[in-house]
Order: sequence, then structure tokens, then C-alpha cells
Amino acid sequence: MDLDAALQRFGHREFRPGQREAIETLLTAGRLLLVAPTGGGKSLTYQLPAHLLAGTTLVISPLIALMEDQTAALGRSGIAATYLASTLDAASYRERARGIEAGDFDLVYVAPERLANPAFRALLKSLECPLVAIDEAHCISEWGHDFRPEYLGIGDMLQEFPKARVMACTATATPVVRDEILARLSLPADTPQIVKGFARPNLSLRAREVDGSRDRRREVDAALAEALGKAGAGRGVAILYAPTRRAAEKEAARVRKAGWRSAAYHAGLNPEVRASAQRDFMEGRLEVIAATNAFGMGIDRPDVRAVIHLGPPASLEAWYQEVGRAGRDGERALGLLLYSQSDFPLRRHLIESGSEDRLPSPELVEHKWSLFLALMRWADGGSCRHDAVLRYFGDEEETLAGCGICDVCTGEEADDERDPEQVTLIVRKALSGVARVHGRFGLGAAVALLHGDRDERLSRSRIDRSSTHGILAAFPLAWLQRLLRRTVTAGWVDFTGGQRPVVVLTESGRAVMHGERAARIRLPPLGGEGSADESEAASSAPGRRRRGAAAGVPSAEELDPAALAIFQALRAWRLEISRSQRVPPYVVASDSALRSISANRPRDPEALLDCYDMGPKRVRRYGRALLALVALHARD
Repeated sequence: MDLDAALQRFGHREFRPGQREAIETLLTAGRLLLVAPTGGGKSLTYQLPAHLLAGTTLVISPLIALMEDQTAALGRSGIAATYLASTLDAASYRERARGIEAGDFDLVYVAPERLANPAFRALLKSLECPLVAIDEAHCISEWGHDFRPEYLGIGDMLQEFPKARVMACTATATPVVRDEILARLSLPADTPQIVKGFARPNLSLRAREVDGSRDRRREVDAALAEALGKAGAGRGVAILYAPTRRAAEKEAARVRKAGWRSAAYHAGLNPEVRASAQRDFMEGRLEVIAATNAFGMGIDRPDVRAVIHLGPPASLEAWYQEVGRAGRDGERALGLLLYSQSDFPLRRHLIESGSEDRLPSPELVEHKWSLFLALMRWADGGSCRHDAVLRYFGDEEETLAGCGICDVCTGEEADDERDPEQVTLIVRKALSGVARVHGRFGLGAAVALLHGDRDERLSRSRIDRSSTHGILAAFPLAWLQRLLRRTVTAGWVDFTGGQRPVVVLTESGRAVMHGERAARIRLPPLGGEGSADESEAASSAPGRRRRGAAAGVPSAEELDPAALAIFQALRAWRLEISRSQRVPPYVVASDSALRSISANRPRDPEALLDCYDMGPKRVRRYGRALLALVALHARD
């Protein structure tokens, strides 16, 4: 089979990374589980074999719009394809069914719900089917982020085609979900799995905590200005994902008032209104669309310059699938996730509420909660955003050792190192605050208790008279809020209580508080803005390393000639180290750190520790070389 000649038929000159490997594996092994991100070209990996193989390939897809788009595109390439969907009238359905029975099509697209239709199952018996392709295969997994019960019928249907090749493809599947996909489809454990294409180094991934609607609006406006310039500039489009239909409509109206051509999109709108909004978006009449997660499947506009989430979705899988709609042309694009303290109890309530008047099992609640916590760990995390995603999906081959453009890599969240004993002490104190309000109040009350604030709830219950009141007063209030959220993502603190959730200390949290289990957690960094609270925390926290405020670090223009010469030498040294160790320069030391060293000219490790952003780990690793360079240039 000449794959390159077949590729020309589809209008492409060359395969994308991983496509040829996937097609060859499917044709030779007869089965394949392909995990590749949205926009990674998964459809070609079953469409091209369907064109080469004799008979009619069956494609199971949950989206009618996607079926319509793909059959139309295949038709333009001269490849016979059709779909069966509830939107067809009776005459059109019968006509297509007769064509399928006669073998007139290379590919037939159907929704998973169609498999339960007796008439369609009878039609399948007439089919010479060389390949069954299951799109969005993660929907078959109860442990995935988008389980759909109708997918459970696919496994039985496959028994009717014992000789057919089987391909399951998805944009989001962790190793656990991949195992369940194979089991549900009765595919052997040695089925080849290809996990490719998750690296999207052109996306500037960021996560921002917001404090209220005004803060959220400010972040959205700044991101739109960065990504699109100004309204009418013609620099592309943006998608704003809202957590609710009402929020989507409000945000669409708000940005429209600000001058952007915008519209809302969600499942509650009239189908004609939705179709019009999607068409206007695809054809460039809109600059911004504010939507729920109902929007996006099958959207393949290359110049989406920003995907902004106004609140966190249910999982890291859902978020990455949605943010992956940005920058498909390979040019720089922005992916921004906004989150707040209230997202934790709200998500817990939504999970426990279930859907369709059915309460989920405790096991499913905990699983969905763990998926959400994985996303929030990512949002709060201290390593390269891209590498964290790649590790989550098991795509270790494509890790970047730092992308250089996410908010972590660009140093927007500085490193913060503490002695492990001090970490344990701080965490145990924080958990003791939760223990005091356990089952009575929310996370805000625990923060107020630890910070020593006046709070009517604490006074009324006399908790403010306990020794825990103000036990972490040296730290900024916002820092304590982040710390307690990290105890939630660590599984030490949980929520209960329905619409007005209260915090509870879990068994593992109690074990950490009592010193029976290690406090393995990365504490939030103390920001470098030089606020009074931060300065107090830096000097008062026991065992806390000293650290210069960012405001006290001179700019390059403020360095005297001798210090500037040291700074240039340090930058040259840093570049050599980053290349030899194959890490981004910021991993070695930030520019702020190098300027601080140049200005202060430290002579020993203790003095080097006093320089901005120089923790014990950095000093142990690079201190000797840094001090030698400073000494050399000081002599000169």
C-alpha cells in the first residue's frame, strides 16, 4: 500500500508527527489505541486506511457537527462517506441506509446511541467492515472525565466483526483510562498504544488566582489585549470558557460592550442561534465567543490566539482538550486558567449532586474529586506547565525540560525553598487551624483563625481564644489561603455540607498534623512585591531563608560599571551551564538573582544566601562557581 500516494488524495503533502506510525501499526497489528491532542490529526489515521481497505469502515463519533464536517471534507477529496444521525428526515435516512447496504461508501459515521437501534443493528449484518474506529474513546471509561453510558454498547457490537481492525482514539486519556478503554472494548492487553503530540510549546500556559469578579474581568481584558491587540485589529479570535450558561451570556455582553465582536454559545440556546454563533466564529465575523464546554468539539480554526477559562473545568483532561484549540497554526497563543478559593467547595458540591436526579456512588465522587484536584495541583504547581501536563498523560518522550514561555518558566512564580523541618512545622500548624473549625466553618474561617483576624464566627464559638489563633500571623493572608488550598489538593483537607460546604480534616491530614506522616508538599512562594506582610513573614518565620524583595533588586540600568561587568559575566556563565545541563537558563538562576549578586558582590556562601532568589539548593549547586566569578571580576 502506497501511503504517500493515498495522502496526496487527502490533499496533504506530508504526515504530521506520529500519523504514519499510527497508520502502519493499525494496518499490520490490526488494533491500536491512539492518544493525541485535539487538532493532532487523529481522523486521518483511520480515514486513510478506510480509503485503502476494501469494504465500509464504521466510525463511531458522538458529534453530529463533526460527522457533517468530516463527510463533507471527504466528499471534496473524492472519497465516498456518509453519516446517520437523528437530524436526518426519514427519506434521507432510508436513502443512505440503502447505499450502505449496497456498499457505496468507504466510511459511515454513526453516533454511539445508534448502536441500540434494532434496525441499524440489522443493517450492520450486511456490512463488509474492515475497520471500526471509535472516536472520543475516553467516553467509554467510567473513570474518565466525560463518561457516556451509550458507549458501553460498542464492545458488544465489535463481536459482530471479529475480523475487523479496531482503532480507538482520544485526545485525553491517562494510563488508567487507557487500560479501561481496552477492557471495555475486549481488546487484548498487548494492544499497541501510541501516545504522541501532547507537546504544544507555542502555547503560553498560565494560571492565575483571582479575588472576585473585578479581578477576573481585569485578567480577561488584559489577556484579550495581549492576544488580539484591540478590537477590529484582525489578529485572530479568542474563546472564553465560562462555568455556567448565565456566565457565558454575561461575559459575551460585557466584552461586546467593550468593543469586541462577541456572542454567547451554550446548550440552552436555540439550535439556530447556536449554529449562527458557530458559523460567525468560523467565518471571522466574531472576534470572541463566550461559551460553556458545549462549544469546541470539531472546531478547527487555526488562528485562535487565546483560550481563557473563567473558572476551572472538571479535570486536567477537560482543560487541556479545550485549551488545545488555541494556536493550531503553530504561532504563539495564550492559554489562561483563572481560579479562586470558592472553586473548591463549589466543585465538591457539583460532584456530590450528580446528574439526572441520581446521586453518584461514593467511589465515583472521590474519583471525580481526585480529577479536579489534579487540575488544581497543576494550577498551583511549581514546575513547567507543559512538562507537568506531559507527565500527567504519560508522554515522557516529549517533555521539554522547561518550555520557556509558561508563567512558571518565565519566573512569574519564584522558587521558594525551606528546610523540610520548617515545612512540616508550618503545615502542621495550618492543619491544626482546620482541626479547630472541623465540620463547623469553611476554609475562610480557618484562614482567619491562623492569621489571627477578628471573625464573628470564631468569636461566637470562642475558637479565637485557642492557642491556634494567630499561630501563622507572620505570613500574608493570601499566602495562607494558597497554603490551605494546597492541603486540600494534597488530600489532607476536604469539604462536606452541600451548598454551604464546611472543611474537615481527613484521616491522612490528621496523621500529618500529629507527625505520623510526612508533610510532602511544596509551599507557595512568598511573592517578591515587597509588601509589609511579606517582609514580616520573611523575617519572622522560623528558619525561613532570607530573601531580597524584588523591589530591592536593581535593574541592569541601575548597576554601576563594575557590577554591570559582573552581571554580563554571570549571564555568559549561566548560558554555558544551561546548555551543558540542557535546562532553560531560569532553572540555573533568574536575571534578578544575577543582578542582586552583581550589586552585592558576595564573598562567601552565607552572603550569597542573602542575595535575591538564592536558596540553599542553588548555593550548594552553583555557589562555588558564582563566588569565583564575582571574586575574579572584583579583582579586575
